Amino acid sequence: MSLSEMSLMKRLFSGVAVAALAVTLAACSDEKQETAKAPETTQTASGEAAGTTPATSGAAAETSTTTAETAETPAAEARSVEVPSAEGDVDMAEAVKPGALPEMALGEANAPVTIIEYMSTTCPHCAAFHNNTFDAIKAKYVDSGKVRFILREFPFDPRAAAAFMLARCKPQNPAELTDAAQYFPMISMLMKQQETWAGAQDGREALLQMSKLAGFTQESFQACLTNQKLLDDVNAVRERGAKEFGVAATPTFLINGKRYSGDMSVDSMSALIDSML
Repeated sequence: MSLSEMSLMKRLFSGVAVAALAVTLAACSDEKQETAKAPETTQTASGEAAGTTPATSGAAAETSTTTAETAETPAAEARSVEVPSAEGDVDMAEAVKPGALPEMALGEANAPVTIIEYMSTTCPHCAAFHNNTFDAIKAKYVDSGKVRFILREFPFDPRAAAAFMLARCKPQNPAELTDAAQYFPMISMLMKQQETWAGAQDGREALLQMSKLAGFTQESFQACLTNQKLLDDVNAVRERGAKEFGVAATPTFLINGKRYSGDMSVDSMSALIDSML
């Protein structure tokens, strides 16, 4: 390994990175907490709202079922979900233009609704969205041709950047970039196992073991993470999101010219998408 490669690996997995990660895990989107609405209406970016809404909804559902199982109809249930409020406008014609890296997108290019998500792999709110909401939205709207879903990198710390780099690299030939068919499953695995690697004391070893499950060898793992251009491009995607589209927290969604931030439940995002169809 050359001196420059060793330097890059140290920056990605330094003790400073672990400290920065702890801050990120606590605050990747908590700045939106002050404007949080009631849990039963929309998801917010605060840890409390994102963490307690499913449990609160579940308890309410049990109570409702116990007292009057047939009282609620699907129509009444749908009316109880408030459409999330936008935080600002976005020039969607500019937003859909690819940046430094090839676009990772699912769905029809001419779908009536386009969703661009900016996320960080070490953000627990992003993990909550991908573990609890994304698959249902994909099945309901993306696979049916109603939504085009684009995922973009917004790493808050070196470890998140390293994870994105691994998702971008082909395991057997890290000099080549993946396509969406390989990228999304890798992101899904990282989100499902976030607690295993994101907070590990030895971040390099934790990510190496995760990567081996995706087909990486130690050599291809190292080759991917010492690609300075790839790291620069991942950071360029983040910088563009911040400067051009006002992204300051994760997850942030750009949807048909509007900007939203914070984890969303299946019901909340469905209500939002339905309002645009």
